[in-house]
Amino acid sequence: MLDVFPDEDSRSATAPPRRSRAGRRILVFIASLLALALVAVGGFVVFLNQKVSGNITQEDLLPRAAASATLPDGSTVEIPQTAVGKNYLIIGSDARPGESASRSDVIVLAHVPQDKSAVQLIHFPRDLYVPIPGRSKDKINAAYAYGGAPLLVSTMQNLLGVKIDHVARTDFEGFRSMTDAVGGVRVYAEEASDEGGFAVREGFNDLNGEQALAFVRERYQLSEGDISRGRRQQAFIKALMLKAISVDVITNPITLTRFLDAATDNLVVDKDMTVSTMRSEAFAMRNIRSGDVVFITAPFTGFGTAPDGGSIELLDETAMAALGKALRTDTMDEYADVSVTP
Repeated sequence: MLDVFPDEDSRSATAPPRRSRAGRRILVFIASLLALALVAVGGFVVFLNQKVSGNITQEDLLPRAAASATLPDGSTVEIPQTAVGKNYLIIGSDARPGESASRSDVIVLAHVPQDKSAVQLIHFPRDLYVPIPGRSKDKINAAYAYGGAPLLVSTMQNLLGVKIDHVARTDFEGFRSMTDAVGGVRVYAEEASDEGGFAVREGFNDLNGEQALAFVRERYQLSEGDISRGRRQQAFIKALMLKAISVDVITNPITLTRFLDAATDNLVVDKDMTVSTMRSEAFAMRNIRSGDVVFITAPFTGFGTAPDGGSIELLDETAMAALGKALRTDTMDEYADVSVTP
């Protein structure tokens, strides 16, 4: 059963998570950054479009198109080239300032169905042990270290048997800058933790950029380590989306400009993802509500140890095949998530 993160106004800060359908609009993470331009009027629209176009970097993030995929169980499936719905891979790099090499700390696949009625955000734990094309099995985030976004995309396409249509990459410094640009976010935490300079309590927390950075990086104090961190990252993404499209932001030209600067300054997208593409996609999803955005953890069977001694999450091949089929056939509303994210 799919579930969603609660909205702040749907319950108290200490109440257990439950389903919510708040009235505020919510857009898929990357598209929402550009959708904000649609709410402005007059010359400000032109100004924002020019700023966004000038800030975004486009790179070759997609591999050469593949006609088929070899799934983890060895079977082969055809990859639909004109698939219903769209699949966006969102990569968050853990590179610190001055570092050139890194692994992908955030791997989220955003699926937008053909009818634009929902957004499914699927978190892939970075320690998920999977086959990597041209190499042996390894943690999924190693694919990014070995061959950048194109190899990670190929790994994901073989894992699921679906086409990844677009890729967007940012780094954790981008998360911090975006958070500060909107004056901080209120984010829900399933578990408390002590981050040294501040404490995260169970329930809602008001975080500035530096605190948000610590929040999404923490895993050692959490009950399920990387899995729990993934749920924190999903909670943060939703909190940032809600704040970015709040009235306080979209009606304030200064705040809106600062946010777009922060959002696009560290944003790299594939060469097919133009500003026009992002804006039209965002506009098509203008009626999506908070309850239409669901969070899923990619299926795994438990924890184990890799041949090199590293801790890993063991892939659930049967459940992953079911997830891939639901994505290929655009039937994610029927997919039963075996690892519910509240």
